Amino acid sequence: MRGGEAGRGRLFPGAAAILADLDGCLVSGGAALPGAAAFAAAAGPRLWIVSNNSSDSEATLADRLARLDVAVPPERMALAGAQTLRRLAAARPGARVALFAAPPLHGLAEALGLRLDAERADIAILARDPGFDLAALTRLLALLHRGAALIATNTDQAHPGPGGAPAPETGALLAAVRAARPGTRARSLGKPAPDLLRLAIAGANAAPEACVFVGDNAATDGRAAAAAGVAFIRVDPASGTAPLLTEAA
Repeated sequence: MRGGEAGRGRLFPGAAAILADLDGCLVSGGAALPGAAAFAAAAGPRLWIVSNNSSDSEATLADRLARLDVAVPPERMALAGAQTLRRLAAARPGARVALFAAPPLHGLAEALGLRLDAERADIAILARDPGFDLAALTRLLALLHRGAALIATNTDQAHPGPGGAPAPETGALLAAVRAARPGTRARSLGKPAPDLLRLAIAGANAAPEACVFVGDNAATDGRAAAAAGVAFIRVDPASGTAPLLTEAA
């Protein structure tokens, strides 16, 4: 019997929804962690990914996970980057935005009707931009100097990468901005804020006390869970969710 079949129905049997972080729980460095596919299968439609991911849209992440045999549909994802864009588009339709982000978020921003303008934007959004360099930093600083508001998709400085080595995150780029422009303020809905968890809880039509959140970082995942009123289960990023399947077997 496969792990997913063994754990099905016994993985947090009292939970109406199982929320899970991504990096350090299900994947690391683009590869699935041990037990990730079986965990997703065992959780079934109760599983929601709640992640500070700011490189993907929901669709590109679902496709990437499918290639790793981790089946989670786009509609059961709450991602910091995508939700930042969705909330802004809802609050300010057609807003002029300077977006420092990976290509999937540029595509999503345009689909949502946001106007991408690196020169005249009154809002700058900083995500995990793999092309962020000195020139990009200079452009962003110039926008802020002219009065643009800054939104950071999340403030994580790193997430677990291949072999456990830290992979730089949006917060590391934000730190560069603040090094050059001390006191720079940035709004963010990423964890440790509870916004993403609350979105998933509402999407699951569940009460917070009927949910669990599986994460690897007490400082972000744990604090977000506490703020949302959700039980927090911490896993070791080296082993991911595999031990939880053993407990459920």
